[in-house]
Amino acid sequence: MAEQQPQQTPQQNVEPEAPTGLTINAPMVGTFYKSPSPDEGPYVQVGSHVDADTTVCILEAMKLFNEIQAEVSGEITEILVEDGQMVEYGQPLFKVK
Repeated sequence: MAEQQPQQTPQQNVEPEAPTGLTINAPMVGTFYKSPSPDEGPYVQVGSHVDADTTVCILEAMKLFNEIQAEVSGEITEILVEDGQMVEYGQPLFKVK
């Protein structure tokens, strides 16, 4: 009796999806705020153009409010965290292209 060999399916060359753009990451642990105060508009929104020195949000750590700069230039394509959310060091906050 001949052993049956499993059929081999042709392997497709699927390349991993290349990252599209850059991210702005949290430089510290803290609470994310998208605007300077609750009654003011957000620093940036999806579609906003940022430069390296553009303030994109505030991170509150131990009652100190730290303005976070983009450190990259481009257009905000996605905001990855919610207002008032705790973030970790190095956590992506924004996607930029």
